Amino acid sequence: MTVAIDAMGGDHAPQQNIHGAMQALRKAKDNLRIILVGNVDKIRPHINDQPKNILLKHTSDVIRMNEHPVRSVKKKTDSSLVVAATMVKEGEADAFVSAGNTGAVTAAGLLIIKRIKGIDRPASATMFPTRRGFSLILDAGANADCRAENLVEFAKMGSIYLHHMSGKNKPSVGLLNIGEESSKGNMLYLRAHELLRKTDLNFYGNVEGRDLPLGTSDIVVCDGFTGNIALKLMEGVSDSVFKEIKKEISKSFRGRLGATFLLSSLKKLRKRLNPENYGGSPLLGIDGVGVIAHGSSSPTAIANAVLAAAMAVE
Repeated sequence: MTVAIDAMGGDHAPQQNIHGAMQALRKAKDNLRIILVGNVDKIRPHINDQPKNILLKHTSDVIRMNEHPVRSVKKKTDSSLVVAATMVKEGEADAFVSAGNTGAVTAAGLLIIKRIKGIDRPASATMFPTRRGFSLILDAGANADCRAENLVEFAKMGSIYLHHMSGKNKPSVGLLNIGEESSKGNMLYLRAHELLRKTDLNFYGNVEGRDLPLGTSDIVVCDGFTGNIALKLMEGVSDSVFKEIKKEISKSFRGRLGATFLLSSLKKLRKRLNPENYGGSPLLGIDGVGVIAHGSSSPTAIANAVLAAAMAVE
């Protein structure tokens, strides 16, 4: 099993990608091999003793976060992202992982690896924690503008993916909307609701934003613009709540005393709600495995993205 990592992608590249690769190797079975793709002169200083199952692939260029996705993928053929995706296309790697420009990662998947026959748009699928365990939201940011038919396509891909990853048979599909009633929403969501009702999917119906942390449906379908905002809002609220709890606890002796009894439970809860533990977002619909990690990913998040990519290949 070989995973190519875009070592130059992300806000803290290449350090977090290199350290994440090391973590992934420590957690994985012996059959995992990682190729760090990028400027080797910038990569080598961060590797003390290079393990035999980490290889380096030199590239001379990098796609920045603020660059136009499609133009940069077409123009920068020796960038770390493009080369990593090309390795999957040519069979040199089984999957690639990138914390770089999300639009460029999507474009690389489309232009280099290509779509699965019959798929119009690939979708970024992200797991998020809920009261019932976890749910899958897609699209999480790959497509800001969608047609109703795309949302149906996302629902079908998400159902297949979740079935294979979790064993859930006929996972429930919810359409993210501004109300539960079928008459709610704009033209896009009204049409999507109509089409989803006619499929053989386990369509739950509309779900609202408040339903997401409850895990009302196994899968939440929406356009990438809405999905990305919803996902980051949940992450921000979770982080803010824990910071407020910490601040309130530290205000008094009684609070600090009570915290000693709750510390273990709070740590477990924080770990379960930490988005880093859910790996990256696989790009469903391309003819290969590509995983998008958050630009500010820590080494732990990168490691879990690599492991998620390896699991998707298996």
